Amino acid sequence: MKKHLKLLLVAMLVFSLAAVGGCAQKEPAPQPGAQTPAPAKVLNVGTQATYPPFEFVDKASGDFIGFDMDLIRAIGKVQGYEVKIQSMGFDALIPSLQADKVDVTISAQSITEDRLKAIDFSDPYFKGGLIVAVRADNTTINKYDDLAGKKLAAEVGTIGAAASEKLKEKDPKTQVRIFDGIGEAFMELEKGGAEGVINDWAVTDYYMQTDGKDKIKVVGEIFQADDQYGIGIKKGDAETLQMINEGLAKLKTSGEFDQIYKKWFSE
Repeated sequence: MKKHLKLLLVAMLVFSLAAVGGCAQKEPAPQPGAQTPAPAKVLNVGTQATYPPFEFVDKASGDFIGFDMDLIRAIGKVQGYEVKIQSMGFDALIPSLQADKVDVTISAQSITEDRLKAIDFSDPYFKGGLIVAVRADNTTINKYDDLAGKKLAAEVGTIGAAASEKLKEKDPKTQVRIFDGIGEAFMELEKGGAEGVINDWAVTDYYMQTDGKDKIKVVGEIFQADDQYGIGIKKGDAETLQMINEGLAKLKTSGEFDQIYKKWFSE
C-alpha cells in the first residue's frame, strides 16, 4: 500500500512539472539577433495657445489646434518623434528653451535680431507683417501714423507691442496697454478701452472673420512685411536645429506643407 502511495506521489509531481513546463513554453523564445523596439523619441514643444489661427485650444476637444500645431506635429511625424505640446505665456517661451524645459518653441515667433541673440531659429516657415486694427465705426484712424497720441493695446513680447512702443517714443501722449493674449487686446479695442491694435496681419484677419466679425476692421497697408516666423531652438543645439530643418524641407518637398497652409489660410 505504501509503495503504491509513493508511486502515486511521484507521478503527481512529474505531472505538475510537465504542466509548469508546458505553460512556460507559451511565451515565445526570443529569436537570435532580435531587437526590442526602441522607445519613441519625444519632442517637447512650447507654445502660447491663444493666437488663432496659429495655435489655440479647440473648445470641443480641448486639443491644441492651428497652423503651427499641425506643422510641428507633421515635422515630428516625418522625423520619427512623438510631439508633446505645452502652453505657456509668450514671454516664457525663450526662458523655457534656455532652461531646457522644452526642446523647441513654435508660436508665430518672428525672427528678430534681439531674439537671435538669445536663441536659434529654424529656416523661416511663414511670411508675417503687421496691420492696424480699429473699431468698425472708427473714421479718424486710417494708417499707422494716425495712432500717435492714441490709446493702444498689444500682446506682451510681440513685434506689434514693439511697434506700439515706437509710436510712444515719437509721441509721449501715446498710451500702450500690454495684455497676456491678443484676444484680450482685441476685446479692449471693442469695448473702447483702446483705439487701435497693432498685430500680425494673419491673426488679425482671422479674428475679423470669427469673434471680431463686424466689430473691428483693418486700416492702412501691411508693414514690416519682411517679417518671418521661425521655430525656436536653444542656442547652440545644432542637432535639433538640423532635425527641424530637415523635417520642414521634407514637408515642403512632399507638398504636405502646402496642404497645411491651405487648411488655415485662404491665400
